[in-house]
Amino acid sequence: MTWLRRQPAWVTVSLSFALLLLLWQLLVLLGGYDKFILPGPLDVMRQFGVVLADGRLVSHSLITLSEVIPGLLIGAGISLPLGYLLAKSPLAERLIAPYLIASQAVPVIAIAPLLTIWISSTFWARVLVAVLVVFFPVLINIIAGLRSVPHELYELMHSLHATRWQIFHMLEWPAALPIVLAGLKLGATLSVIGALVGEFVQPRTEGLGYLLVTARYQFKTDLVFVVLFTLAAMALALYGLVTLAEKRLLRWQKNK
Repeated sequence: MTWLRRQPAWVTVSLSFALLLLLWQLLVLLGGYDKFILPGPLDVMRQFGVVLADGRLVSHSLITLSEVIPGLLIGAGISLPLGYLLAKSPLAERLIAPYLIASQAVPVIAIAPLLTIWISSTFWARVLVAVLVVFFPVLINIIAGLRSVPHELYELMHSLHATRWQIFHMLEWPAALPIVLAGLKLGATLSVIGALVGEFVQPRTEGLGYLLVTARYQFKTDLVFVVLFTLAAMALALYGLVTLAEKRLLRWQKNK
């Protein structure tokens, strides 16, 4: 255990993943499951090689990624100004917050079919589903981050005759940034889910959602696992990008 704690994160993650694959293979062998019920990791790797070689995995992944990234950026972009407004204005919170909270009681999968009626573009309908999934968690973190700023620091800034922009730029934004970035990490993973839901509701012969549905109907369980692992890798990559941005933006915390 002591040796394991001293290793870099990528070593421990690789070892845990290898152990997971080993346990998975043992479960398949000892349980005697058919391939269409539970394929082994070797079957999944073989199918991964097939769809990677014929280009299907790359092309469908790029389509889904082209929906995920705009969904994440637009969802976060809308959350920032609205979150600031709700955090700073009690009147705006009383007027807007009840509708935002009530909207979360309606599953996105129930709203998504309406988008097929309202939006003629299949691409933008899928993106909008991702926006809806990303929007609320990021918004809540922005509000929490802005409200976490100590009141004494506001008094200090006012005593120095700071303008509203200076207060935001030099106090509110740096103080709220750790919590905002935590919400953005959550939004990065949820954007993949949102795009996938959009692909389920907006059928089109492209995207990982289409590939997943096709594999399910054809009883290609190994291909289903390939798609699931690809979606997980996409979410981890986006999470990692936000983490890298967090380390760069919050370098001042380490220097305190």
